[in-house]
Amino acid sequence: MRSDNEIQQDVQQEFEWEPSLQHEDIAVAVRGGVVTLAGFAKSYADKLTAERLAGQIKGVKAIANDIEIRLLSSWVRSDPEIARAALDAFKWHTSVPDERIKVTVAQGLVTLRGDVEWFYQKEAAEDAVRMLTGVKGVSNLIEVKARPTSADVKKQIKQALHRGAEFEADRITVEIDGQKAILRGTVRTYAERRDAERAAWNAPSVSDVDNRLTVEPFAFAAV
Repeated sequence: MRSDNEIQQDVQQEFEWEPSLQHEDIAVAVRGGVVTLAGFAKSYADKLTAERLAGQIKGVKAIANDIEIRLLSSWVRSDPEIARAALDAFKWHTSVPDERIKVTVAQGLVTLRGDVEWFYQKEAAEDAVRMLTGVKGVSNLIEVKARPTSADVKKQIKQALHRGAEFEADRITVEIDGQKAILRGTVRTYAERRDAERAAWNAPSVSDVDNRLTVEPFAFAAV
C-alpha cells in the first residue's frame, strides 16, 4: 500500500507539473488516503484544478477541498457584472438551455437554479460560469427533469461501464430506485470513482446518483 507521505509528495509534484496552476499557497495533507487541500487560490478555477489533479493520484480515496479564494485585485467584479457575464456565457454555449436557468450572485458566489432534461446540461451550465472572472464559487441547484423512457436504464449504465477501458466493470453493481442510480463496489482510483458516477449520470432517465463506490487501489492486484 502507498503511504500517506508518498501520496502527499505525488500530489505536490502534480501541482508543480501543471503550468496553469499557481500552487504556492496551497497546502496538502493526507491521512488514511484522504487528501485535504487548504490555503488560498487566486481563482475558483484554480481551486477546481487542484482538486482534479489530486484525484488523479494513485492511493487517493477522497478529497476535502478547503481552499479559499483570494482574487487578484484586477479580477474583482461586482455581482451584477458577474450575473450579466453568466447569462451571456449561457447564450453562447450550445449545451445550455439558457431560457430555463436563473442566476443569482452574492459576493462572488454564483447560484444556478432551474431545470434541464439531461445532467450534461446541468454540468455545462456550471462549466460556463466557473471560469468567469470574479467568480469565487458555484452552487449548482439546477434540477434534472428526467425524460420518460422505457429503456433498461440499469443495462445501459452497465454497458457504459464495460465500454470504459479504465473500469473493472464487473466489480461495480448498479441498482435503480425510481430515477436514482445507486453504485456499489470498488474502483482503483478516486478518478475512476468520479468517472463511474458520470457514466451513471449520462443515462437518460437518471435524475440522481448515489455513489457508494469505495476506492481500493490494491484490491485488483491478484486479478
